[in-house]
Amino acid sequence: MKLDSHQHFWSYDAAQYPWIPPGSPLHRDWLPDDLAPLLAAPGLDGCIAVQARQTVEESRWLLTLADHAPIIRGVVGWVDLRSERVEEQLAELAPHAKFRGVRHVVQDEPDDRFMLSADFLRGIGKLKAFGLTYDILIFPKQLPAAIELVRRFPEQPFVLDHIAKPAIKDGTLEPWAAQIRELAKAPNVMCKISGMVTEAKHGAWRAEDFRPYLDVVFECFGVERLMFGSDWPVCLLSGSYPEVVGLVHDYASHLDAVQQATLFGGNAARFYGLA
Repeated sequence: MKLDSHQHFWSYDAAQYPWIPPGSPLHRDWLPDDLAPLLAAPGLDGCIAVQARQTVEESRWLLTLADHAPIIRGVVGWVDLRSERVEEQLAELAPHAKFRGVRHVVQDEPDDRFMLSADFLRGIGKLKAFGLTYDILIFPKQLPAAIELVRRFPEQPFVLDHIAKPAIKDGTLEPWAAQIRELAKAPNVMCKISGMVTEAKHGAWRAEDFRPYLDVVFECFGVERLMFGSDWPVCLLSGSYPEVVGLVHDYASHLDAVQQATLFGGNAARFYGLA
């Protein structure tokens, strides 16, 4: 199974998606029919649809899309992990075969240690019983909290989104690189090679801009804990779908066929428990 491990869908509404820049390529509906030909061109079989707004309603909507779009192999939705009713929300969504994980937009939380609050930790502690993964969406300043989080839950599967969004446009490596190496010591953590082009100079990046960051994640996670993700359509702010696929494909061209298959789908299928 060849998979794009990270992309988004939405029916655009300004009130529901205030983070979308007006007049940008994101300022419209993006739905499965838009993605299907993009997946087919490089031979990808399907995708993991990831939440883009923090409502249980959106999680339900993504599952409805998945019911009608075979390309959606799994959904990473949102529940209120801080709520005392989180088990009720999980019990509603988890029985759906394609509901595979949960994410919170931690990068937007003002407290860098948000993930270590008692209510959030309580919610994370509920996921394993439902067989669910957790996607970590953070900026580098929140990596210390992420390191502590994954150590507290050694049996919980985690995946780091967008390699933690380092400042690629500035060429800054530290302390991101040291903290990524520390995070990768936890065997229950994987990493998505996704979201890189939006952290680079929009419209002016070169493939070599990403090599130092890819070198770090390949060194410390190894091919067996990495998965390709496009972050489409958000990637369109800085690069096309073929360009995003090409960046990772070209970097990984030295890998053998088995390793490439794990990077472009096998690891995602294993992590999200896809048949």
